[in-house]
Amino acid sequence: MENVHFKREDSLENAGRRAMAASLSDIAAMGARPVLATISLALPAESAREDALALYRGIAESAHANACAIAGGDLTRAPLVALAVTVVGEVRASNVKLRSDARPGDVVAVTGSLGAARADGFRTVSSPRIAEGRWLAASASVHAMMDVSDGLSTDLLRICARSKCGALIDRVPVAAAAQAAARAAGEEAEEYALAAGEDYELLITVKARAFRYVAARFRKRFGRDLERIGVMREGSGVFRKAGTGEKEVAATGWDHFS
Repeated sequence: MENVHFKREDSLENAGRRAMAASLSDIAAMGARPVLATISLALPAESAREDALALYRGIAESAHANACAIAGGDLTRAPLVALAVTVVGEVRASNVKLRSDARPGDVVAVTGSLGAARADGFRTVSSPRIAEGRWLAASASVHAMMDVSDGLSTDLLRICARSKCGALIDRVPVAAAAQAAARAAGEEAEEYALAAGEDYELLITVKARAFRYVAARFRKRFGRDLERIGVMREGSGVFRKAGTGEKEVAATGWDHFS
C-alpha cells in the first residue's frame, strides 16, 4: 500500500518485487512449492499504464526466478497504488509445517543472518527460501516453521503463542550490513536485527537430539550454516541471555496496525 509500505518517490518496480517475494516466502514457510499467482492492482487513473508496467517488472522478475506462473488478477481505479498478491502452492500433507507445532526442548534456528534488508532501506529484496523450505519440510525432526518477514522478535513470539511455549535466545546472527547500520545508528547490533524484517529467512524449531545432524546435512546441501539461535522451553514469552540472567524480548518488528 502506497504511503504504508512504500512511497511514491520509491521504485514501483521494487514494490512489486517485494510484494511477490513476501507471498512466495509464505509459501516457503509451509514447505510448499509455488504453482501460480494472481495479482490485484489499484492505481491512480492518470498514471495507471506506467505504474502497472513498473510494478509488473518487479513482480514478473520475482515470479520467474521462483518458477511461479502469473495466472491472472484484477485492476481497479484508486487514489493511491495498492497491490495484493495471492500465491497458490502445493505440498504433501505429511510435510506441512505450522507455527503451532514447536515443543519445549526444540532447538530454534534460522536459515541465515538477519537485518540486511532493513540496513539498506528494503531496496534489496531477499530471495524467498523455497528450496530450503521444501528440504526442511521433508524432515520429521523439523517441528515448526515460519518466515522471518516481520522481524525475529515479533515472529518468534508468534511461534511461542501458537505453540504455547516460551523461548530463550542465546545469540542472533547479524548480517554484516546490519552490524554497520547499527553502529552508525548507535544501536546494539542484535537488537537492530531482532527488529528487522523482510529478510525472508526461515525460522524453525528442530528436535534437539537431531539438530546437529539436520544442520550438517543443511550445510552440505546449501553451502551455508543453519544458524542455531536458542531453545524452546516451558512457559511463555521470548527472553535473551543477558550476563548471568535473562532479559525479556519485546515485539519490536513490523506491526500491521501500529
